[in-house]
Amino acid sequence: MTAPLPTLFVPHGAGPCFFMDWEPADTWLRMEAWLRAVPGLLGARPSAVVVVSGHWEAPAFTVNTQPAPPLLYDYSGFPPHTYQLEYPAPGSPELASRVQALLDNAGLSSATEQQRGLDHGVFIPMKLIYPQADVPVVQLSLRHGLDPAEHIAAGRALAPLRREGVLIIGSGMSYHNMRRFRFDDSATDPDSVRFNQWLAETVAQPSTEREQRLADWAQAPGGRASHPREEHLLPLHVVAGAAGEQAGRQAFEDRVLGSMQSAFIFGG
Repeated sequence: MTAPLPTLFVPHGAGPCFFMDWEPADTWLRMEAWLRAVPGLLGARPSAVVVVSGHWEAPAFTVNTQPAPPLLYDYSGFPPHTYQLEYPAPGSPELASRVQALLDNAGLSSATEQQRGLDHGVFIPMKLIYPQADVPVVQLSLRHGLDPAEHIAAGRALAPLRREGVLIIGSGMSYHNMRRFRFDDSATDPDSVRFNQWLAETVAQPSTEREQRLADWAQAPGGRASHPREEHLLPLHVVAGAAGEQAGRQAFEDRVLGSMQSAFIFGG
């Protein structure tokens, strides 16, 4: 029997931050280096990747079915060259159909999309993880309402993909309060510190307790202050659900723009 691939929650940074100059120049270098090192954490090369990004919400869990998805430059105010970035990874209509079937079998409403491009929550980290764009990528949306338990359930539904050679990635940020980011990086938001510690403790819990804590994340120390709106956190719920009984751990931590940012791996 094929060993299941790990599942990952990755921070995708700020817009196209890894592909432009920043001040200070080293702001995103540690996160970039970690993302580039992800293939070495996996133990095997995936046949394809399913990515859930904090930048796509839909009335139902919606999967992109395009064989050659374009890019969606869903950021503004960045240098012109960042709107010329390319990531010509193939899609996989077959995998998209499998994703939809798994969701439907779990009683979760689903839909397909044939026009939307891969948003920057997908193509920016993927340009670092698999820069040759030679691994098929299928994007799955969040669902309107942003119910934590429902996104954990979606992850559980997708768990069989892990034994089929598919890597499941949640792409967001463990802290995402735009009003509190400090672009001079002069201090660290204490709510960010508290919530980051809570997340690290939570992912390491046995699955039942982990899922209960994640479902109640807004009650955590610094939780709602770290995520006034939870779309950048819920990709973590999906990959935690897909992990099943396997343990999670904090795989990366950095202080960026006055916030603590983390990545998490389950089953690896």
